[in-house]
Amino acid sequence: TAMNNFTFFSEFILLGLSADCHIQTLLFVLFLGIYLLTLMGNLVMILVIRGDSHLHIPMYFFLGHLSFLDICFSSVTMPKMLQNFLSQKKSISVWGCITQSFFFLLSGCAEASLLSAMAYDRYAAVCHPLLYTMVMNRPLCMVMASAAWVMGFLNSLVNNLFIHKLRFCGSNVISHFCCELPSLFPLSCTDPTVNKFLLSGSSAFLGLLTLPLILFSYSRIISAILNIRSSEGQAKAFSTCSSHLTVVLLFYGTALFRYISPASGSVLERVVSIQYSVITSLLNPLIYSLKNQEVKAALQRMLRQ
Repeated sequence: TAMNNFTFFSEFILLGLSADCHIQTLLFVLFLGIYLLTLMGNLVMILVIRGDSHLHIPMYFFLGHLSFLDICFSSVTMPKMLQNFLSQKKSISVWGCITQSFFFLLSGCAEASLLSAMAYDRYAAVCHPLLYTMVMNRPLCMVMASAAWVMGFLNSLVNNLFIHKLRFCGSNVISHFCCELPSLFPLSCTDPTVNKFLLSGSSAFLGLLTLPLILFSYSRIISAILNIRSSEGQAKAFSTCSSHLTVVLLFYGTALFRYISPASGSVLERVVSIQYSVITSLLNPLIYSLKNQEVKAALQRMLRQ
C-alpha cells in the first residue's frame, strides 16, 4: 500500500502531557472546559458579528474569520487530546497523524496571515480614518482573507507532501500531545534535513511576508497616537489596537519560539504549543469582547432581543 512506502508501522503513540492517571483526569476536566469555552466564545463572536448591522465593517469581518479559524485550530488537536486523557492506549493512526499535522499547520499559518491583515486594517482605521471605508473596501477585505487561507493551505500542503519522503521505523512514540511536524522528524529513519529546512524556510518566508506588515502598521499607529494632543484621545486610540496587539504578541511570540528552536520533546515545547494552538483560541474572543465597547453593546442588544 501507499502507506508502507513511508512507514513500517500503522500508528503512533502520543505521550501527551502526563503519564499519571490522576493528573490525566484533572487535565481532561481542565481541557474539556477550555475547549467548550473556546467553541462557545468564538461561536458567540461569529453570531454577534453576523447578526448586528453595526458590526458589518472590515475590522469585524476579519474578526469573524479569526473566530472561525480559532474553532478550527483548537478542534484539530483538542478532541484527540481529550480522548487520549481517558484511554490506556494513546494511539493515532499514521494517516490520522499526517492529516492532523496538515490541518494544524494550515490553521496556524492562516492565523498568522490573518493577524497581519488585521494589523493593516487597524493602521487604516487609526492613520486614515476619513479614507477608512474607501481604503478597506469589501473586495480588498475578501482578497486579504482569501489570501490568508490560501497561504495557510499552500504552506501546509508543501510541508506535508514532503513528509511522505520520510521512512518511520523503530520508535513510534511522539513526545507531544499532537502530531506537529517538528515532533515527527526525530522518529524518521531517513535524514529529515530537507524537511527541517523546508519547514524553517516556509516559516521564515511566511514571517517575512506577515511580520513587516504588522511592524509597519503598529509603528505608524504608535506614531499617530503620539501626535494626538489630548491624553484622552491617545488612550482611546490605543485601546482600539491594544486588544489586537495582545493577540499578536501571544501568538507570534510562542509560535516563533516553537518553529525556530530545534525539536527536543521537552515539556516546555508542549506548553508552548498549547499556548498558541489552544490558549490563544480561548483568549481571542475574551480579549476582543471584554476590551471592545462595540462588541459589548452588540452582545447586549442581541441578549435583549
